[in-house]
Amino acid sequence: MITTQQTKVLKGADMTWDLMPNHVELYHREIVSAAEADGMGIRTSSVLWEKIGVGGQVLPHYHDVVEIIHITVGQVRLLCNGEWRDYEAGDTFQVPAGVVHSVANRGDAPSEQISIFLPAEQDVPSNSFFNTTLVDDVYSASIR
Repeated sequence: MITTQQTKVLKGADMTWDLMPNHVELYHREIVSAAEADGMGIRTSSVLWEKIGVGGQVLPHYHDVVEIIHITVGQVRLLCNGEWRDYEAGDTFQVPAGVVHSVANRGDAPSEQISIFLPAEQDVPSNSFFNTTLVDDVYSASIR
């Protein structure tokens, strides 16, 4: 049931980095919780902004959801299809449910990533949504 009717703004400067248990130097900020997703009528378990400290690692694991990981800062090593490979800011990983994966910081400064966790379901209908409707110019803001 959709209950959220207003845009919510999360200011990065106001968010704290929480240590993730069971990993090495892994911190996160929750961008969208499961409860917030439910309120917006979307199917996701969470969206996280993650930071891996120097020498840190998201230890090898798998889960029952799909994970999309977008590296925004730094250099990482990804356990990808059974092999470790090097990647950097701007690279994105699409990890299917049930696939073992790991991300390790390989740089000399913290790396950061956005991780989106989505349900994996059989027989999902083709995506046929995402319509944009422009509204009256009354909402346009001056950018000068």
